[in-house]
Amino acid sequence: MQKKSILMLVLAVLVVAQIACGFNYSTANIADAYMSLDSEGTQGTSVYSDEAVFYAIVDLANAPDGTEVTAAWIAADVEGEEPNLLIDEVSITSGSTVLVFDLANEVGFLWPAGAYQVEIYLNGELDTTLNFQVQ
Repeated sequence: MQKKSILMLVLAVLVVAQIACGFNYSTANIADAYMSLDSEGTQGTSVYSDEAVFYAIVDLANAPDGTEVTAAWIAADVEGEEPNLLIDEVSITSGSTVLVFDLANEVGFLWPAGAYQVEIYLNGELDTTLNFQVQ
């Protein structure tokens, strides 16, 4: 019986060690995220003109260097486009700071009217979705 108890204890220690090695805890978080008319984030909005540059301002907090934040720009419900069309996706690797993501149209191109969104991912996990309109 004693050999069986020792074997069970050794197995339990190995399982706990394996779980501990695979555990990755980070305090990184999105403290704030919003849409803006400017890259400084001073003109918050949820409505843009058809010629505008879209700015998503993301306040990354408690983040160690190497934290990845991704912005996925989506035409959710836009005239002439399939629903939830991925327009572009951009990732920035950083520590705690304010990140600015932008999406500009090509020269001579106007954004179609409708509902858009930008999904903000923190280390590969969806954290925040910002909805906005083009009118």
